[in-house]
Amino acid sequence: MFSTGQLIFAALFVVAFIFVMVIAYRKDKRLHKKNYKGVLWILISFVTFVTILFLIKFFLKN
Repeated sequence: MFSTGQLIFAALFVVAFIFVMVIAYRKDKRLHKKNYKGVLWILISFVTFVTILFLIKFFLKN
């Protein structure tokens, strides 16, 4: 399906992309802590809300 060269390119691209993303994240880590305080609670609330909706749908379906 894919040639050997394409698979090697894809693997190298993924490794390079992850490497650049890790460097960028480390560079912005302090800024993220300052600007995104409390975001974890919003995520937890959203996941809880979606879970409750699925549970309501599941129990009302049966």
